[in-house]
Amino acid sequence: MNRLARILTGMALAICLNAAAFTPTTAQTAELPVLITSIGQSPGPVYFRVFMNRLGYDFVFNSLATVEDMAAGHEEGGPFKTIIIVTGASGKGMGAAGISIDDELSRAERLIAQARSLGIKIIGAHIEGMERRAQGAAPGDNTDELSIDAVCPNADMLLVMEEGNEDGRFSDISNDVGIPIVLFEKLTDLSSVLPGIFGG
Repeated sequence: MNRLARILTGMALAICLNAAAFTPTTAQTAELPVLITSIGQSPGPVYFRVFMNRLGYDFVFNSLATVEDMAAGHEEGGPFKTIIIVTGASGKGMGAAGISIDDELSRAERLIAQARSLGIKIIGAHIEGMERRAQGAAPGDNTDELSIDAVCPNADMLLVMEEGNEDGRFSDISNDVGIPIVLFEKLTDLSSVLPGIFGG
């Protein structure tokens, strides 16, 4: 299958799933409770926290979550059923945390392996669009793309802002690896998209 055909197939799948995400009767595709973390320390996970709170969902937010945090489960004792790993690199965010992109990529690998061993569903997300992917970074700074490469091809589902997929980056991953993708137009759409994924 050539690149154009892959992109068109991925776009068709994305359109179908995106429409379904806004339908109240959508079948639940992931379960609570959820662990939300970041790979790259961009602000993206904070937006998830806002909408998860508004929806009253059972979740834990930890931008530097470790395999030990995942294994410990929810603070009330229940195991996590899903992990949302938000990609998007911020030099400022990583600097404040005292870590490098290599640290983050290693943590991503460990989290994904642990999630697989525990049967936890992995949602790879990128919700800050092309502005985050471009970052206004210095030439040659590809840390955002590295965070995407570390997480998204290894996820069970992708959740992506449409504007960040204008080059077909995530559609290609979805098609090449066979991962469902849910696209949404703007951040406020998460209030409709998340119930389509988690039910309720």
